[in-house]
Amino acid sequence: MQTLTLLVVALTIAGGAAALGGNTNNVYSPCSDTRIQRSDGFTFGIAFSSRASFFLNQTVLLSPCDRRLTLAAMNSQLSIFRPKIDEISLLSINTSAFFPDNYGGYMVAFAGRKYAARSPPAFIANSTYTVTSFTLVMEFQKGRLQNLFWKRDGCASCKGNSNFVCLNKQDCAIRTPSCKGRGGTVDCSLGIQLAFSGTDKHLAVLNSWYEVENMKQYSLYGLYSNLKSSLTSQFNNFF
Repeated sequence: MQTLTLLVVALTIAGGAAALGGNTNNVYSPCSDTRIQRSDGFTFGIAFSSRASFFLNQTVLLSPCDRRLTLAAMNSQLSIFRPKIDEISLLSINTSAFFPDNYGGYMVAFAGRKYAARSPPAFIANSTYTVTSFTLVMEFQKGRLQNLFWKRDGCASCKGNSNFVCLNKQDCAIRTPSCKGRGGTVDCSLGIQLAFSGTDKHLAVLNSWYEVENMKQYSLYGLYSNLKSSLTSQFNNFF
């Protein structure tokens, strides 16, 4: 399984409840177990492949860390991130040269081995449609990652926008031929809003998911896109 070096953490917005302090988590592999406290860094991965490739015998969903899966032989791709615990983060994946539908069109977020946690497979793209905005919530109990799940808004964020199509009454999608690199002009980079819930190893409550829920009418990806455009324009003015 190849690691994508083009995938980067693009923007982090500090949550109002984020604790002050430095990192105490020295585990940097997404396939190792750890317990965290607020303000720690936390390493997790996102694997890109076909939906079926994440299941054992087509029935049991396994973590990409599980050697019983054969992702390495399936031209799968891997990205590794290390956000700060209980901060609202935006992970941006540049798709100008990376086309998710070429690698199966689905992604699974994961971390841990003995205490393996993984999200359900999320559809990203096929030759017809591309979903560009996701919200991922990490749930911890006593500092141990228990669950990762995708939160959908039922297409509320694109209601009335003719540039988008509502897939399965839950995901806003752009027509893939409209994307840059696919014959179109639309920036179809993936934006993943990341938030946290539960408790850390000191039983401090992780609040950033509730902050995202309260501001769900706003798009962090839209904010990032506007910021990127503004900075690019200012940079161009120097030359």
